[in-house]
Amino acid sequence: MPRPRVREETPLPIRDGVAPSYLWLPEGQWPNMLAFLVERYPAVSEASWRERMAKGEVVDNDGKPLTPESRYRRGMRIFYYRELEQAETPIPFEEEILFQDDHLVVVDKPHFLPMIPSGRFLHETLLVRLRKKLGIEDLTPIHRLDRETAGVVIFSSNIASRGRYQSMFQKRVVQKEYEALAPRLEGVEFPFTYRSRMVDGDKFFVMKEEPGEPNSETVIDVIEHRPDGNTLYRLWPHTGRQHQLRLHLASLGIPIINDAFYPVALPCKQDDVSSPLKLLARAISFADPLTDEIRRFESRRTL
Repeated sequence: MPRPRVREETPLPIRDGVAPSYLWLPEGQWPNMLAFLVERYPAVSEASWRERMAKGEVVDNDGKPLTPESRYRRGMRIFYYRELEQAETPIPFEEEILFQDDHLVVVDKPHFLPMIPSGRFLHETLLVRLRKKLGIEDLTPIHRLDRETAGVVIFSSNIASRGRYQSMFQKRVVQKEYEALAPRLEGVEFPFTYRSRMVDGDKFFVMKEEPGEPNSETVIDVIEHRPDGNTLYRLWPHTGRQHQLRLHLASLGIPIINDAFYPVALPCKQDDVSSPLKLLARAISFADPLTDEIRRFESRRTL
């Protein structure tokens, strides 16, 4: 019989697949809660905050509704529902569930679909879609893929076992295999290992390399050379730095096809989904920490 799932309690329930957001109030002086919220979130109007408060949708850690005149107290935690000022554009690609049991949900994510609510995405995210589809409020990703990357990603559906699965990624005992389509690299013998020191770039959303002790490592091999001059590569990241595969291939002079960040960050394409990044999380494998069974899950997508 399936083990019952217990949802992590918050003062506000999950609503239409979206969990409430929370914020620890920082150091500062504001005459009341409304003044703080209007300054903290300039994209949200004062009228919107007043409406949310009137509906009891902004509360403290104990679930007590906050009003516009509520006193601001540093260190207090507040909960609220995140809302978008403009309607989301539907993302016209569907995820596929590859596996599900009492502990895990393994999903084949399409390109362009964000993992979790962020920025201008709320309902058009993998997490919210899955919560609505499966009715599992406690669903949580235990690792991430970029919005632009497609492929296998794993969610935990059971709080009791979540830590065991999360620790696999922290201990780097999970084997990840990617595929990337990029220009042909000449003058090297495959497979080979590329290492570099990655640090935050000059723009907040990109990374860069600098001299020093390497902190990132990728094994690169060839799957096939294609007639158009591009090559399908197999990549095994031995570390998990943000944008690691994208930066490594760009640094080798073979940026991944349709990469809008590397080697040069291009203007945001907004809702243009015509040119997906040619990067796929092909497979993931590990020894299950509960049973010691070797598990392997593979994407059904192709580049």
